[in-house]
Amino acid sequence: MAERAEDLSQEQRARAGLIAAALAKGWGWLLALGIISIILGAIGLGMTAALTIVSVIFFGALLLVGGVIQLFDAFKHSGWKSTFWHVLIALLYLVGGIILVGDPVGGSVALTLVVAAMLIASGVFRAVMAFHAKGMAGWGWLLFGAILSIVLGLMILSSWPVSGLWVIGLFVAIELIINGWSCVIMALVGRRAAKAAPA
Repeated sequence: MAERAEDLSQEQRARAGLIAAALAKGWGWLLALGIISIILGAIGLGMTAALTIVSVIFFGALLLVGGVIQLFDAFKHSGWKSTFWHVLIALLYLVGGIILVGDPVGGSVALTLVVAAMLIASGVFRAVMAFHAKGMAGWGWLLFGAILSIVLGLMILSSWPVSGLWVIGLFVAIELIINGWSCVIMALVGRRAAKAAPA
């Protein structure tokens, strides 16, 4: 058992060494990617409606591509017992893609309603989990996150359908900024590792 734990720790150290080496080698590109992502996110915060429309059209295009590939795959392997369901899923993808690309404003309003419902539902489930874990370490943070999720969902619902024009764009912009900062922090870690590494 002790040998196995030692093997695991050696494997983890080796993996961490590989990650550190990769970061040390490519930290400049990672830093550039992080800065670009932060700038794009900041611009997106100023134009959430346009970012929402672009995001919905992009999502619709992905659904169309996925639907075509799924349909092609269904006819390519037509001997399967589940071919009917395969074709049905492909058609649903295609219809969803056509609707989103054809009417991105209506699509964003519908998607925003789904996002609000998911936030509220996940908040309720997390609140139940928090009360079940009451007294354990960290249960208060779980409850706080649940309340925040429910409040956010209710705020989106209270201004729906107008919120459909900015919510998705706002989420995408915030994600770009968070992702950008993560890349910058990783790049700085890689830069430090590069400086510490022997020549």
